[in-house]
Amino acid sequence: MLIALSLLSALPLALAAPTCTLKTSSYAAPAPTPSSVSTPTNPSSGNTTTNGMISMAWYADWHTNFTVSDISWAGYTHMAFFTAQPSSSGTVEVLISDPTMVDQFTAAAKTNNVKSLLTIGGWDGSLYWSSSVATAQNRSTFANSIAQYAQAHGFDGLDFDWEYPAKSGVGCNTMSPQDSDNFLSFMQEMRQIAPNLTLSAATSIVPWVGSTGSPLTDVSKYASSLDWIEVMNYDVYGDFSSVTGPNSPLNDTCASSTDQQGSAVSAIAAWTKAGFPANKLSTAVTGNSLNLYTTFDKTNIPIGDSWSPPSTTADVCGNPPVGNGNTGIYNFWALIEGGFITQNGTVASGMVGMFDECSQTPFVYNPSTSVLVSYDDPQSFTAKGQLIKQAGLAGFAMYEAGGDYKGMLVQAINSAMA
Repeated sequence: MLIALSLLSALPLALAAPTCTLKTSSYAAPAPTPSSVSTPTNPSSGNTTTNGMISMAWYADWHTNFTVSDISWAGYTHMAFFTAQPSSSGTVEVLISDPTMVDQFTAAAKTNNVKSLLTIGGWDGSLYWSSSVATAQNRSTFANSIAQYAQAHGFDGLDFDWEYPAKSGVGCNTMSPQDSDNFLSFMQEMRQIAPNLTLSAATSIVPWVGSTGSPLTDVSKYASSLDWIEVMNYDVYGDFSSVTGPNSPLNDTCASSTDQQGSAVSAIAAWTKAGFPANKLSTAVTGNSLNLYTTFDKTNIPIGDSWSPPSTTADVCGNPPVGNGNTGIYNFWALIEGGFITQNGTVASGMVGMFDECSQTPFVYNPSTSVLVSYDDPQSFTAKGQLIKQAGLAGFAMYEAGGDYKGMLVQAINSAMA
């Protein structure tokens, strides 16, 4: 598939995505490309909040060069430890090489006046969600296991990341048409067992799928059990798509109806229409970017950054890597390290930058490698923060805590929400 940016004469191609008016980015004389920006850390400091709104991030537990001591807590009200998962026996398990990491995390959160959450699930960690909540006995066993773990390690809340009820997700999840009903029963029991813990859930941009196979039209009962949800408005387009588009679009209404795969605007509309209050919705944002060659081939993806190395082994379902195994994922700091943008967030010399006014997201193109990157920057995070404020949402959740660079993204969205 050929991608085209028809407004840029430098590129013999045009985005088959939700775009309206692409314009070449303007920027000051670029600073020299840094030779190494491999440590995406900031000095840890006390928490700052934004008018009582949620400023959340997920801390991924698997990075050897980004430990708990590297977390910058400034600008966040909540930080989630990512991740625990349901086990095949119906209890919760945390698979980490250093068991002391969890207690380090909750202690550091408390020191920095940030609420600590335990996320349960994730794309690779949802295999046994369905079976863990399938019966009353299973729900009780699972809920009590989670509550005991959270209490033992000092967590302030729980974050449920089932990807996704009544869907196969990664490809081998246990699943049932009754998943969403059982999920609600589990939430209600969890609320009774752990009344002092906040309960949140990471969700798709459309409501959970019901027993009919379609998104639920009434999720008001879920809202009664949850403090908020994080609507994951990223990975909207990817190597699974038939067209190439923005990774995390604010809006997609100027795309043709066949190319509209969802956005922050459509997600808010879908969830509120189904009865979930706007003030319990938070928008999940990301520092990740999507890198693709302009001649698209899902078996030939550009290499990702050092945090997203090529897949060389089978996935959790036993499937071998697809194509060259590359991820094409760059964190925001890695775009600086890779010479796409400068340390102040502007487009680097030799690159072609553009901003899509509809999706409110930037793109940067490397002419020498034919790599096109859809990413978020302070400008797009500002736009998302403005939407959150205008729509009366609960706040935002950032995936992931280590993906920013010197707090540029979180500062932008917090300022816009203020």
